[in-house]
Amino acid sequence: MREKAKASTADPLASTSVKLSHPDKLLWPDEQVTKQDLLDHYARVWPRMERFVVNRPLSLVRAPDGIHGPRFFQKHASHGMSDRIARMKDPAGGEEILFIEDFDGLAALVQYGVVEVHIWGCTMDALEKPDQVVFDLDPDEGVDVDRVREAALDIHARLDELSLPNLVKTSGGKGYHVLVPLKPSADWDDVKGFAHDFARALEQAAPDRYTATLSKKARTGKIFVDYLRNGRGSTTVAPYSSRAKKGATVSMPVTWAELEKGVPPNAFPIGDETTLAELKKADPWADFFELGKALQRG
Repeated sequence: MREKAKASTADPLASTSVKLSHPDKLLWPDEQVTKQDLLDHYARVWPRMERFVVNRPLSLVRAPDGIHGPRFFQKHASHGMSDRIARMKDPAGGEEILFIEDFDGLAALVQYGVVEVHIWGCTMDALEKPDQVVFDLDPDEGVDVDRVREAALDIHARLDELSLPNLVKTSGGKGYHVLVPLKPSADWDDVKGFAHDFARALEQAAPDRYTATLSKKARTGKIFVDYLRNGRGSTTVAPYSSRAKKGATVSMPVTWAELEKGVPPNAFPIGDETTLAELKKADPWADFFELGKALQRG
C-alpha cells in the first residue's frame, strides 16, 4: 500500500463550510485514497487551480462508491445537487450548465462523489469565445511513453514556430495535454477548425506517428492528436483534477524542461511526496491567461 505523504503545516490550505459525509470513504480503494484525501488535495492546489475551474462550464465524472463502482458522466443539473454547485440555462440549448463560484463549490463536487472535473474551453461570461486550445495526445495501446513525450515536444516546437504560446500538463493517464491560451476573440468553429488543421498537418508530416482520425483502426500503433475537445460543449480534464484511474493520479501542469527530462503522464498521485514536492516549485502556469493571443487563421 502506498504511504501518503504528510503536508507541511506551512502549506496554505483553502477552507470550506461544506461538511463531507463519510470522509473516510475510499474513492481509490487500492491506493487507500479517501474522500477527505481528495478534498485535502484540492484545498492544497486551490490557489493554482481556482482560475481554471471557477466561472467555467463543467462536466463531471462521478463515482460515489469509488472508482471500481458505477461511474456517471454528468453535464447538467440533477435532483439533490448542492446549491453550492451553480447552474445557468445554456442560451443555445436550454439545458442547465453547471459551474462553481468558489472553493465551497469544489468541495460540494467532492461531497457529490466527483472524481474528475472537466472544463469547457471558455468562461460563463463568454460562452461563444474560447480562451484556450487543447491537444490531447492519446496513444494506442502499446505505444511507448517516450514516443508520446516526443510527440508533445514536437507539437511544442511547431506551435513555437507559429508564435503561439503553449504549455503542457500530464494527463494523469497515458498521455499529455498541450494547451494554447487564447484571447477570447475567435468563435468555436474557428478554434476547432484551427485545431483540426494543426492535427492533420501533424498526421501528414508523420503518418507513421500521428493520426487525426478518431477510429481505433486509424490509430493502431499511433498517437491520436485529439482536436475534438475544442468544440462547443466538449471538455478536457481540468488542471490539478484527480483522475478515475489506477494510482489516484492528478493532471498536473509541468514545465517543458520537466517534460524533456522525462516526467511521465502518471507521475503525480494524490498526496504523494512527488506531488507535494512539485507543488512547492514555482507555478508553471501562473501567467497562463496573460500569455493568450488572438487566434488568426489564414
